[in-house]
Amino acid sequence: MSVKIIYFVHGTTFDNENHISTGQNPGELSKLGIKQSKELRNKINLNEIDLVICSDLKRAVDSANLIFENEKIIIQDSRIRECDYGSLNGHDSSLAVYEEHIDISFPNGESMKDVEKRLREFCSFLLENYNGKTIAVVAHKAPQLALDVITKNISWDKAIEQDWRKTKSWKPGWIYELN
Repeated sequence: MSVKIIYFVHGTTFDNENHISTGQNPGELSKLGIKQSKELRNKINLNEIDLVICSDLKRAVDSANLIFENEKIIIQDSRIRECDYGSLNGHDSSLAVYEEHIDISFPNGESMKDVEKRLREFCSFLLENYNGKTIAVVAHKAPQLALDVITKNISWDKAIEQDWRKTKSWKPGWIYELN
């Protein structure tokens, strides 16, 4: 059994531009985010994608609709939501320090390992229901890092250290193989 995931992060939001960690708030794409999502459509091969699954948070839903506009069925799934920063949802990004919340939950929220648990359930669901398929996933930072931990068998510290947001190495889709 195997599933190929092509992972896309949602477009830039007003919160991103203002250094705010949206967390599980809906989030609104900025003009740049709308432009990024529309342009991404032209940088990917739509024909290789069997299904699109996006987070149920507004910024991911809007990005998925702009990227795959009327071309693919889009399913929303709460398991691939951003980390719940709890009391820090919608606050300054400098407060959402992943390294400090690998095992310890954000105040009234989740830890990175909680996100990993959600993603492990999601990956099992994909393997059970979409064997041999290519699934586009449109979601957020913490779920992507959880996929790095799960599929590359690396630590959270290593996933955070190698995050493309730190290395400035954005791509029009990251490939993950589930087996």
